[in-house]
Order: sequence, then C-alpha cells, then structure tokens
Amino acid sequence: MGSKIEYVDSSHLYATNYVRNSKAIGVLWAIFTICYAIISVVAFVTPEWIGDLETEYPRKFGLWQICRADESVEDCKGRLDDFMSINGFVFKVATVLVGAAVALALFTICAMLLFFFCQSTTVFHICGWLQLLSALCMIGGVAVYPAGWSETAVQETCGPTADQYNIGRCHVRWAYLLAVIGCLDGVVLAALAFILATRHVKLQPDTAYPTSSLYKGEVNNAYVTDAPSVSASGSRKSLALQPVLLMHPHAPLDLDAYSHYSGRTARSKHAHHYPL
Repeated sequence: MGSKIEYVDSSHLYATNYVRNSKAIGVLWAIFTICYAIISVVAFVTPEWIGDLETEYPRKFGLWQICRADESVEDCKGRLDDFMSINGFVFKVATVLVGAAVALALFTICAMLLFFFCQSTTVFHICGWLQLLSALCMIGGVAVYPAGWSETAVQETCGPTADQYNIGRCHVRWAYLLAVIGCLDGVVLAALAFILATRHVKLQPDTAYPTSSLYKGEVNNAYVTDAPSVSASGSRKSLALQPVLLMHPHAPLDLDAYSHYSGRTARSKHAHHYPL
C-alpha cells in the first residue's frame, strides 16, 4: 500500500480541545449554580446567624426569626407572611435583600433551561447578570445585618455591650458564615458566566487541501506510470520510477550530447566546438 501523508491543522486541534474544556467548565458552573441556590435558601430560612444559648435569655437570631431555646421546645417569633412581626427595621431590610438574592438564584436555575432554545452565549449573559445581582443583594444583606445588633432583644441575650457591628458576648453561628460563603460563590459564578459568554471559538474556513490524505503519485507525477501492467508487489500509486537520461550510443566524446527531453535551440545548432 502507498504511504499516506496526513494533513491536520493545528488550529482545528486547538478549537476542538477548547470546546471540550469549555463544555466541562460549563457543566461545573451549572452544578455550583445549583449549590449556590441551596446555600442561599438554607441561610435565609435558618435562625442560626448569631446567638448564645448559655445566658439568662438563651436565644438564636436569624434574618426574620428570634428563637428562644428551652429544654423541651423551641419558641420562634417572626413570620414572613406577617412582615411586621419581624423584629427591628434593620432585620427587615436584611430579610428583603437576602430574599431577593434567593429569588434571583432560583431564577438563574430556571434560566438555564434556555440552553435548549437559545444560543449559549445569550444564556450565559442572562445567567451572569442574574447571579451578579443575586451576589450584590446577598452582600448587602450580610453587610446590613450587624447594624441590627443594637436591638433590645439582642442586647438581652448578648449583653449591654452589644451594639451596631458589636456582637457583645454572643457568637456568630454557622448560618451567617454560610451566607458569607454564598457571597463569594455568587461573585465567582457570575464572573465565570461572563467569561464563558465572551470567550468562544470563531468558526474558521476549511483549508483548501486536495484531499484529506495524499499518495506519492498525487504529489509528484514522476511516480505514476502509464504502463498497463503493474507488478503484484505494489499498486500503481506506490511505484517509485526514476527519470532516465538517454544518451546517443555512438556519439563522440568531444561533441555535445542532448537527452531526448531537451530541445535544441538556435544557439546550440550554430555553436562551435573546440577540442580541449
């Protein structure tokens, strides 16, 4: 069989690898987007932002709930359907901001369904803006919440030293830390969505090669013979025939000789030959 010469454009290999890696990163982005929504929901509904269970008034504080922990039962005050029952103006503002962050995170998951109907670039832009707004709302809620530590209920549990951005003798609990992690997660996911939306491979025209694989006979016609019979050891395209220079058998050594493939010119016909 004739030896093949394979032609592979390096830009096509780069584009293939880039598309494969982009799809893998997009799948990870979708998974962490769902995780971000779960983190936001848990931080929003859990009354475990601050508290102290070892004081005279053991309480746990969330965004919109204040829970008194007894030995047998946990009594919580504050309901979302009764917005005025939430303690303090600052806690109400923090509840609205974190609630908006949760809603935007859930909208982002719904927007991912647009991948089935729209271009990926458009969907990544939409999801990126939703995640950016969600992250900003979450950051605002986390930043505003400590301003409500001067409320009377907080001072009863955390001591008279508790004030705005001063937690007194209480402790920051796991739900508040989870909300902080959610802020960082939202910013990173939004940035990644914008990167995936803007960095895409442009389609390039195909290189005009004759065929995807060439034989020797197709590169150099000298390797192709017009003989009707071909030896059994090789194919027509794999024969490597060398060019032959034909000389006159009885030509004198001091005269010019020409091959059958060269043509006489007017200059060569009238040229004088002088013996050496």
